[in-house]
Amino acid sequence: MRPLQISPETALKLSEKLNLPLEQIMHMPQHILIQKMIELEKEKEK
Repeated sequence: MRPLQISPETALKLSEKLNLPLEQIMHMPQHILIQKMIELEKEKEK
């Protein structure tokens, strides 16, 4: 599996928001990352 095609700045922001190490963000499957981002948005709306 190849790393995600996201910028370093985006990866840093995601690692801060999700409280996950940067390496884990870069090697996470894309569909799981999208799912986590959706969960963050839902929490933000509450």
